[in-house]
Amino acid sequence: MEILIFFTAHWYLSLFTQTFFHHRYAAHQMFTMSKGWEKVFQLLSFVFQGSSYLSANTYGILHRMHHAYADTELDPHSPKYDKNVFAMMWRTKTIYSDIHHGRTEVEDKWKKDLPNWPALERVADNWLVRVLWGLFYIWFYVVFATHWWMFLLLPIHFIMGPFHGAIINWMAHKFGYRNFEMKDTSMNFLPFDFLMLGESYHNNHHKYGARANFGGIRWHEIDPVYIAIKIFDKLGIIKLKLQPVNEG
Repeated sequence: MEILIFFTAHWYLSLFTQTFFHHRYAAHQMFTMSKGWEKVFQLLSFVFQGSSYLSANTYGILHRMHHAYADTELDPHSPKYDKNVFAMMWRTKTIYSDIHHGRTEVEDKWKKDLPNWPALERVADNWLVRVLWGLFYIWFYVVFATHWWMFLLLPIHFIMGPFHGAIINWMAHKFGYRNFEMKDTSMNFLPFDFLMLGESYHNNHHKYGARANFGGIRWHEIDPVYIAIKIFDKLGIIKLKLQPVNEG
């Protein structure tokens, strides 16, 4: 039971920071927050993402490029140009690393108003720190696992962030349904997104890139993170921007 609770918590907490902070805040700036709260959510991203921590700054650059160049050769993670999901993940990882470590020059337009905390980035992106996170996951499983098959979940912990990205960037461009005809191949992967916290409404998101509610086009499209966004807005933690279409 402890293993399933731990895996579920890591899955959803890592995913929440990626979709709330990296995606909707950093990349799309769907809402604003103070620099203090920005650092809080950056720190939570480090804790919840662990060994697979992604820089919100670099993530924001890649995701803005994805929307601008969707399903073209300039798209950093279009499934059209890779034989399988692993090849796409490796290509994305290479592009991410080159940008993050300054090996690729990036135009200023992609970097505008992105979160930047160099001190945290140096710690979170350090390979020793990533290995220590991995050793913690292994220790937890050694102590609490009651069946051999539970250890099959361990590799997902190590690459949790990229694993989530691969589900959307591969599956939601190949399988699902479309509410809107687009020039790209984006689809809504799940009709009720209990698994990806609203991220699988990818076709909706590509149609309305500035809209904080990824669901709401059809009655069954419920976006859990948008509910959290509305609560944070009411509490004054963030300030939700005017939405381009109804918030339904």
